[in-house]
Amino acid sequence: MAERLFGTNGVRGIINEDMTSEMVLQLGKAIGTVMNGMVAVASDTRTSADMLKMAISAGIMAVGRNVLDLGVLPTPALQYYVRTRSDIKGGVMITASHNPPMFNGIKCISYDGTEATRKEEEAIEEQFSKEIPGAAWNYTGEMERVWGAGEEYVDAIVSKVDADAIRKAELRVCLDCANGAAYETSPLLLKKLNVKAITLNCNPQGESPGRPIEPTEDNIKDVLSLTRATRSDLGIAHDGDADRCVFITSDGKFVGGDKSLALLSKYTLSKQKGLIVTPVSTSSLVAEVVEAAGGTIIFTAVGSPIVARKMMETGAIFGGEENGGLIFPEQQFCRDGGMAIAKMLECVAKAGPLKNQVSKLPIYYTVKKKIDCPNDMKKHVLEYIENESAGAMIDKVDGMKATYDDGWVLARPSGTEPAFRIFSESKDEVVANQRAEKYETMVKEYLNMWFK
Repeated sequence: MAERLFGTNGVRGIINEDMTSEMVLQLGKAIGTVMNGMVAVASDTRTSADMLKMAISAGIMAVGRNVLDLGVLPTPALQYYVRTRSDIKGGVMITASHNPPMFNGIKCISYDGTEATRKEEEAIEEQFSKEIPGAAWNYTGEMERVWGAGEEYVDAIVSKVDADAIRKAELRVCLDCANGAAYETSPLLLKKLNVKAITLNCNPQGESPGRPIEPTEDNIKDVLSLTRATRSDLGIAHDGDADRCVFITSDGKFVGGDKSLALLSKYTLSKQKGLIVTPVSTSSLVAEVVEAAGGTIIFTAVGSPIVARKMMETGAIFGGEENGGLIFPEQQFCRDGGMAIAKMLECVAKAGPLKNQVSKLPIYYTVKKKIDCPNDMKKHVLEYIENESAGAMIDKVDGMKATYDDGWVLARPSGTEPAFRIFSESKDEVVANQRAEKYETMVKEYLNMWFK
């Protein structure tokens, strides 16, 4: 069996340690062999982006495939470009999303703009493990620089929302792009929607993100305070490759991804009833709001490609994750930070201030824990805690979710590192904390017993 390269979000590692030019060149040859046609390549703003772009492109061209270089783009902009062109057989996004600047990675995109399936990744891994012959000298591929893909993506978003309603609302927002891939596209989107933008970290400085790249409440304090100080209608903060974003109320309060998902689910269902898809890790807040709005919720395993493909299978009208990754099928089946901005602006323009909408949501308390756990112990840990969860309703869609009368706890192995994650939720804050601590202790004691 070929070595596994791809994690839940592509191939990632530290530059010149895990991600070397030699390794990426071979990966490019494998990708070119499997995709078997023209490949579009884009990147975020990381310092190492050019190195990886040249190496991956050289590999693709070495096996006779042509490369379109789209420059710096959000991941969903690359996905939109690939999806809308029948002559392109796939895409490669060079990004490590929210990881620190010394990391970078390769994410593969299928011909239809969705993230590559596990089967496609396995085919690339199989080729990667082989000696891949190059094409004859007169059949090597060529590279072409393509301009304008970002604006094309922005125009597509504008066409999918009620742009007139947004423009008439004359909104003002604070925008933090983490000096990442959306540094041009998101300001341009706001301009085309007549939204006054106060920007922060909107320069292409991948080695100096201005803040930790993951848009958590602790990491985006500058834009939280700026939104409040400027009396803006809302604030927006992206991750590095802008397939996700989080929002901020006019009084500078962080709006978690589960709340954004709930609000936009409710807004979507006000226009059309249907299915909403989200992972088992998402707050029960979303299910309560969806059901109250006349919709039906479907739960999947964790991972945006899994959510997207379930949406495609079921004809769902909306979906997303609790980390700010939202999927709009009218645009494309992938997480789309730009589309999330436009839809939230439309929601505010038509349904009222974000602050007021958030205040009407049910209150749940969610506690998250991460525990170091060797990969070869993950299966044993799952079996142990399932046996220790007597009296709960057990769901094994992803890891083990134990549902109680007053809340639930999800224990699942990380797909990207040797760790176990515990999510505990309840409408009672004390219960949420106590149950999180109980399961954390349970896992640690079991591991300690095993390794004595």
